Amino acid sequence: MKNKFSIFNFQFSMVIILMITFTSCNFLDRKPWDSVDTTNGFQTEADAVAAVNACYQPLQWPKLYNMRIWTLDIIAGESVVGAGGGSDGLETIEMANFIATSDNFAALDLWRGPSPGILRCNFVLKNVPDMQIDEDLKNRLLGEAYFLRAHYYFILVRLFGGVPMPTEPLTSDSPLKMPRASVDEIYELITEDLKQAIILLPIRSQYGSKDLGRATKEAAMVELARVYMTYQPSSAKYTEVLRLCNEVGELGYHLADNYADNYNPAKQNGVESIFEVQYYGKTNYDFWSNENQASWISTYQGPRNSGMAAGCYGWNQPTAEFVSQYEPGDLRKDATIFYTGCPLFDGYTYTGIWSTTGYNVRKFLLTKAQSPDYNTSSQNWIITRYADVLLMKAEALNELGRTEDAVEPLYEVRKRAGLTDRSQIEGLTPEMMREAIIHERRIELAFEGHRWFDMLRYKDNYAIRFLHSIGKTAAMQKHLLFPIPLQEREANELLTQNPGW
Repeated sequence: MKNKFSIFNFQFSMVIILMITFTSCNFLDRKPWDSVDTTNGFQTEADAVAAVNACYQPLQWPKLYNMRIWTLDIIAGESVVGAGGGSDGLETIEMANFIATSDNFAALDLWRGPSPGILRCNFVLKNVPDMQIDEDLKNRLLGEAYFLRAHYYFILVRLFGGVPMPTEPLTSDSPLKMPRASVDEIYELITEDLKQAIILLPIRSQYGSKDLGRATKEAAMVELARVYMTYQPSSAKYTEVLRLCNEVGELGYHLADNYADNYNPAKQNGVESIFEVQYYGKTNYDFWSNENQASWISTYQGPRNSGMAAGCYGWNQPTAEFVSQYEPGDLRKDATIFYTGCPLFDGYTYTGIWSTTGYNVRKFLLTKAQSPDYNTSSQNWIITRYADVLLMKAEALNELGRTEDAVEPLYEVRKRAGLTDRSQIEGLTPEMMREAIIHERRIELAFEGHRWFDMLRYKDNYAIRFLHSIGKTAAMQKHLLFPIPLQEREANELLTQNPGW
């Protein structure tokens, strides 16, 4: 079935309805499914806000952060699908075993997932500049659209390389098919969009409580730093990364006292959070649809058949190799995974028989008091938090030859985890410090959707070396880019395939 919003097959209706379906307990009106019809009047501040709100919504969908982004950690070798066996999760299993073909459904989801977000951002960026509305509000709305468009394209370019790159709303004159833009062109657009977002967006402290959760200047700054570290990093870019991280650090962010607070729905959008996908556990809509306002993560990742939480489908079971990476005394272990003998969860004793590996992810699991049914989780997904910024800063310092200076931000992250012996990370060579930072990112950001993207950008073909070291010897260079989906190439002969697929 072709997705009519896919920017890559361009089978669109001429009328695009922008739904206000990105709803949150913080910043969006909960009135269900108000809409802006772009064929009629689009003149008021409410119209403009609604159009921007719609730009956020695809972040919530299963094609992105409600499922496919966190399953990248399975592909990265941190965990296995688990689930119910048979065909359950087969598309992810094939990707994780590096035996998938170009008709893989997970790859298709990730290809199509950002499409509606990009289209909606293009609509905003075309129409809002000429609106007669409050100038400060206009600037903020444009900044949000620039940030979100960059974020959607950043997901795509890292996974697929070049993709079609529409930057204007679609009309009856738009081409039905487009070729792939080059990687250079896409990164140029991402970089310019983020620079515009930094200029236009307010900092977090300038938002009122009802708008908490919107994109901020600092979210755009961190995203730009991540772009610089990913695409053709250089001394000049690492210098910019360091500047951006320092500026974010001056805006009042700090690590939460308790690592687990980052994953507590009662404390989301907290002191460490920089950008989150917002959910509020709405049960009025189909849990399996895009309109759903409940998070899938606790439902999917609870130990299968354990009854510990609502749902408990058993996905994303950590491997023994991953668990072995915890250092003695690391407090993050008990907050991140279930293992035999771990602390109780809501009165339940965990047993490894609930997992094919003997482990389950604990980090995102909600009690039944927090989420009484499978479709009631209000847990946000954190895309960026301050610990990530500190680790990016440490990495930039090390790559700039300032290895001794990299110790402090790295130690700040480790200290919260109970790892207070600085001597473990002092006196390291640049190569040893690089490995220490890679390890720290793996543990600190475990199962938060960063590992695959990190592996791709690390030096010396790290991804293939690591995958082979854990027994995934079928992984080859071609797998570092996902296949251009067969369904899309059949619909658009202008799309070329990635090498080796």
